[in-house]
Amino acid sequence: MIIEAARLALNNLFAPETRKVFWKVIGLTVLVLVGLWVAVRESFIAYVMPWIDGFLPGMPDWAGWLGFVFGIFASIGLALALALLLSSVTAIIAGLFLDDVAEVIEKQHYPEDAPGVAMPLGDAILSSLKFFGVVVLGNIVALILLFVPGVNLIAFFLVNGYLLGREFFEFAAMRFRSPQEARLFRAKNSSTVFIGGLVIAGFLAIPIVNLLTPLFAASMMVYLHKMLSRRDAGFRP
Repeated sequence: MIIEAARLALNNLFAPETRKVFWKVIGLTVLVLVGLWVAVRESFIAYVMPWIDGFLPGMPDWAGWLGFVFGIFASIGLALALALLLSSVTAIIAGLFLDDVAEVIEKQHYPEDAPGVAMPLGDAILSSLKFFGVVVLGNIVALILLFVPGVNLIAFFLVNGYLLGREFFEFAAMRFRSPQEARLFRAKNSSTVFIGGLVIAGFLAIPIVNLLTPLFAASMMVYLHKMLSRRDAGFRP
């Protein structure tokens, strides 16, 4: 079941509708990062550079180029720092479009079923920020355990597997169930959801490809939720 859900999710990444969502996510991510870069750079020039000039008042005029060079290196360093935020910012923005991905799957593969209900924009924003927080928290825990020999890699997969599996399965379930019922259904199938989360964590560990993690994870859990729901059609909380 998990392998089939993962296979279908990978296929869905190449669907024209999903590609449209991906390019929207990447485009907005780039705009956000460029905006951050410009804002921080201008703030650096306006507030930090005058402080540097005042800190070295005796610097001869011929050495003024040092400030220019320092500014260039600071800009490059800022760009590199923002590049490290790429996957995190992508995760936040992608969270706003997960319902679009779910709708594509439901229309193409489950046309006979009643369509799911998308989250309101406010809830989608909160869910997106929640997912970002989950990823950050998971990786902070994994980073702390990085110094424990033989545990670091295992910790990365276990922590992210649990958190990502939980969040994305409940997202898929809440399109058809109340939040309480979605959590109970996830708890009933906790081992399956956890193993599915490990697959997502493996996807997250692949550089560059991990930019697609939110779209892959949402797709996979939509399929998995459908499969589990059909197997346990009589579920009642």
